[in-house]
Amino acid sequence: MSNIPSQFSALKTVPGRDGRIVLIDGVRLIAAVIVVFYHYTAWHHDRWGTATAVQAWPHLAQITVFGNMGVQLFFIISGFVILLSRYGRSKAKFVGSRVGRLYPAYWVGVIITGTLVFFIWQQPSPTLTVGEILVNLTMFQGAFKIEDVDGVYWTLWAELRFYIMILILMSLKWLTPAKVLAFAFIWPLVGLILQLAFPDGPAQVWISQLLMPKYAGLFTGGMALFLIYKFGPSWQRWAALVLSATIAAFHTSIYGPHEAKEFVGIEPPAIAYWLIVLGFFAMMSILTLTRLNRVNFGGLKTAGAITYPMYLLHQVIGWWLIGLLSPVLPRWTTLALVVALIAVAAWGVNRWVEVPFGGRLAKLVEKKLSRHRHETAPAQKGLRSS
Repeated sequence: MSNIPSQFSALKTVPGRDGRIVLIDGVRLIAAVIVVFYHYTAWHHDRWGTATAVQAWPHLAQITVFGNMGVQLFFIISGFVILLSRYGRSKAKFVGSRVGRLYPAYWVGVIITGTLVFFIWQQPSPTLTVGEILVNLTMFQGAFKIEDVDGVYWTLWAELRFYIMILILMSLKWLTPAKVLAFAFIWPLVGLILQLAFPDGPAQVWISQLLMPKYAGLFTGGMALFLIYKFGPSWQRWAALVLSATIAAFHTSIYGPHEAKEFVGIEPPAIAYWLIVLGFFAMMSILTLTRLNRVNFGGLKTAGAITYPMYLLHQVIGWWLIGLLSPVLPRWTTLALVVALIAVAAWGVNRWVEVPFGGRLAKLVEKKLSRHRHETAPAQKGLRSS
């Protein structure tokens, strides 16, 4: 890469043996766990034998009502890590790595959850069809307004759109420090302006789908943090980080209380969401920009490895298990047992699906894309010369 000065240069420091900041793996698991507790003890479902989960957990729900903010933390981490993982990779390798990382565990999650809701327990999705389950296997069901097999899959569509943006930057050769910095300023600002200018109607649908204004600042905040981590601090990079964090906190403070009221029945103050989002950015800054970025101890990589399959499996399957166990076991025992079962299942998916097949799928996709590029290059060259 040294002969391509316009691209990202070598890292200043490479924490850990493989360039990973291992503490981020632990943070990922924490984010997943708080989402799990949100869906089990705060979200409006009746699997505890009460009309809502809040009635079963009136005190715990006052805390776990904020558990859905784990998604915000995931998006910040994604903005940081996706640039870190991009370093030294071609477009084919980037796409291959994303496909190999996302799809094997996801396919297992869709198949297991789809089988559950279609053949065994139809309560969460009584209108789901086999065709819709098959479309879910593409991970692009959000683009076609098709119901997710499991509600948490909506975040994957957001992640995919972010990856597509990164791929576009790579294709345009804009994945340079200066242009990434400009992108980190422009994306959340444009999204905010357009959302305020077109709060309703068809335009808002397109703005939401293409620009994701509610989440743009989370992704770009992670990107700005990466620029500081890799190239060192500057007032422009810190300004991009502060701007992104502020816009992200603003959006979250608007929709956060309303979603809590709708989905949980509790309406926390908006300031709580400001503090949570800004706190996440502060925490990520400390983890990545201080000596903590070199901390490594046993179990952190395992924690990171089971996070994604745990997230994929936990909601509908967990609700079903709670419904089976809560009538015969104490609530705390049921909660602990279901979380443990989901964690074990996540470990199994990682061990027997992601590890053996993720890398193979990534290499296969990279090989196919690289071959296509080489096969089309001569024709493209001839076309230009003509």
